[in-house]
Amino acid sequence: MNEKNKDLTADEKKERPEGTPGEKGQPHKHEEHKHDDHKKKKKKEDLPDEVKKEIEEKDATIRSLEERILYLQADFENFKRIKAKEREDTLKFGNEVLIKELLPVLDNFELALKHAESTEDYRAIHDGVKLILNEFLKVLEKAGVKPVEAMGRKFDPNFHEAMFQEEHENKEPDTVVSELQRGYLLNDRLIRPSRVGVSKKPDNE
Repeated sequence: MNEKNKDLTADEKKERPEGTPGEKGQPHKHEEHKHDDHKKKKKKEDLPDEVKKEIEEKDATIRSLEERILYLQADFENFKRIKAKEREDTLKFGNEVLIKELLPVLDNFELALKHAESTEDYRAIHDGVKLILNEFLKVLEKAGVKPVEAMGRKFDPNFHEAMFQEEHENKEPDTVVSELQRGYLLNDRLIRPSRVGVSKKPDNE
């Protein structure tokens, strides 16, 4: 080896770190971390009492907030379960009040049928069924249901469904002259249109 190469080798040794971590004479990374933790701990111990107290208070606040978050998460999960159960019960029993009020109407229908079997008095049967019908309509009205006005009214496609037309000389065209099936509103929302017959001018005019 010539002198020039010897000099290069010597320079490389100067630039090269003395060993690698873990080799003899060099600290291991784990030991370095332990040393750093020790320095931090020592540094914290060297802090003034007021600063240490403030840090402890902040640590306590953080722990309290973490516990609060966990509590709120659990509380929210319970809330979701309760609401899901309430929705399920609403779907199952939402009409319970209405049905309870309709049961007496059903009872009266059964009594009317029994009475009809033992009498030929048409008028009595008619009047009895009419009373039950009025009772039934009152229950529906309490629930927000009311009939659509149709007879004698101007045809309105928003509330009426025209089934046929009839010629009428003394009626304005598009007037409802017959009602095949009554329509109903629920809290002013149409749930079934009235099926009606509508007037028109005679073809010979």
